[in-house]
Amino acid sequence: LSTLHSTPLLFDLIVLLSIVIVNTMVLFILCIKAELDGVETLSLLKNTNLCFSVRNPLSDFETREKVVFNPSETLEQDEGDREPPHHFAVKWEGSKKFSTLIILDEEGSKSALKKIKKKGKKGKNSGSGEVDVPRDVTSDDNGGYVPVLAMECRGMEPYAFHPMGNDFKVISEGGAVFDEDVDLSEGDWGDYDEENDLAVGVNEFESKIIAV
Repeated sequence: LSTLHSTPLLFDLIVLLSIVIVNTMVLFILCIKAELDGVETLSLLKNTNLCFSVRNPLSDFETREKVVFNPSETLEQDEGDREPPHHFAVKWEGSKKFSTLIILDEEGSKSALKKIKKKGKKGKNSGSGEVDVPRDVTSDDNGGYVPVLAMECRGMEPYAFHPMGNDFKVISEGGAVFDEDVDLSEGDWGDYDEENDLAVGVNEFESKIIAV
């Protein structure tokens, strides 16, 4: 009898939890690390297509693999749409609302992190330096994860980043700029700074996405 009575209550709790998750904005940070050789800075470009895999936070089996969007372009929205401008949206099976992803600029990242800090929220990465305003990777960061992109997501969870070959800019120690075909999809990239007679390389590239 108790089981029969508890079943509707359990269902109600699950529905309530689902509503909370779908309507809660969560901050995710893309972090990367690499060994830099002859490189002063490695930076993620914000005006080109980026590729991520995302999933439904209520179901690990419901995913969208390798979706592509441009941080400099938001999706067109219907007049009267109450959602803030966003860069990617998906409607999961059974959901009445779109789940959205917003790429934050520097000011947006600072504001989001400030709100989290003000609320006193402390995750396992809070003191690691990974939870910080996105920036360039420098030669001083060799071997350590660096935050390069912040995303606010409602009802979706980005879980993998996929370099496509035109996502990064490299500045050599001699000042030469490489902003085309810096392909890190295989984890390594190399070129030559002719003006400064310098070999440049990015090796052992890795990425991860953390929820703040």
